[in-house]
Amino acid sequence: MTYKSFLIKYAEIGVKGKNRYLFEDALVKQINQRLKRHDGGFLITKEQGRIYAEASEEYDYDEVINALQHVFGIVGICPMVQIENKDYENLKEEVAKYIDEAYEDKNFTFKVITRRADKNYPVISDQINRDLGEVILTRFPETKVDVHNPDVTLHVEIRQKINIFSETIPGPGGMPIGTAGKAMLLLSGGIDSPVAGWMVAKRGVTIEATYFHAPPYTSERAKQKVVDLAKLVAKYTGPIKLNIVNFTDIQLYIYDQCPHDELTIIMRRYMMRIAEEIAKESDCLALITGESIGQVASQTMPSLAVTNEVCEMPVLRPLIAFDKQDIVDISVKIDTFETSTLPYEDCCTIFVAKHPVTKPNIKRIKKSEEKLAEKIEEMMKTAIETREIVRCI
Repeated sequence: MTYKSFLIKYAEIGVKGKNRYLFEDALVKQINQRLKRHDGGFLITKEQGRIYAEASEEYDYDEVINALQHVFGIVGICPMVQIENKDYENLKEEVAKYIDEAYEDKNFTFKVITRRADKNYPVISDQINRDLGEVILTRFPETKVDVHNPDVTLHVEIRQKINIFSETIPGPGGMPIGTAGKAMLLLSGGIDSPVAGWMVAKRGVTIEATYFHAPPYTSERAKQKVVDLAKLVAKYTGPIKLNIVNFTDIQLYIYDQCPHDELTIIMRRYMMRIAEEIAKESDCLALITGESIGQVASQTMPSLAVTNEVCEMPVLRPLIAFDKQDIVDISVKIDTFETSTLPYEDCCTIFVAKHPVTKPNIKRIKKSEEKLAEKIEEMMKTAIETREIVRCI
């Protein structure tokens, strides 16, 4: 069956009170942006808690469904038939036609659920359910009614037009991008940070990203891996501005001047400082990291506290209480796992000490950082000014 229209369902947006229209408009904007890349000439409209996407020409059904499944804010996509002639006898004929075309095998149980938003419609919902059920049973005697556990649930919505649908394809949920400010993701080539960015974006946050590159210790393949990860996340978030910071000189300077068991923490603190400066330039309101308590030495509670100490912005850590397998499961779901596990080292793993400190003392760390005072500010400034910017879409 060829569908010309889709009913787009949302959930949490529906409880936003007087501000609800702002979230609906943001969702409509996101849907428009995604579907304009595909054939179909889609018209996106909204009506009393409903958003519709209607095609004016032929399109690739699978591509359109895939695009909609990457739009945060959508919880369900319902391919539907929408009819303008609300005559009751015409409705019966259209329902019979829908069942005939949508289901080649008619050996199924079904239930009809009608919502009569148009209270001027002359037939009440219960009567419509019974009459349409009778039509289906008469036209297709292989079918049976099962109101408790049906194979097919036929939905009929009486509105300005009549919507007929029986399938709901799940969307990603969440809130529309652009409704909750902007944040800077510290993106590495690992499994965790792309998932962290995806999770925060799912709450409506626009994402920018910073990656710390350390040539020649990390290869161009490692950098390309991060660009590819940003592009995969961008399928959900929209275009991501990726700041690629050359961190080699700073790392070597820290390596030469500071105790090696403190390398990871001190490097991490300077990454946070640099990411925050770039974030301020871009009007971000927070930083995002993929840290999880106890996963590695730099992610113990004392280490996180010492890392946080350099930041003025809040640091969002959506994975903080996740087990590794939980994170892996999400990375598989959002299609970043395979890229994340490519064997190209990032700058953190190259300079990891054999026995990193797990309970760093803030006073001792600051004392060690004093050894960097001569050059570090100028090196940070140079790293920020010479960063490479890649637009990932």
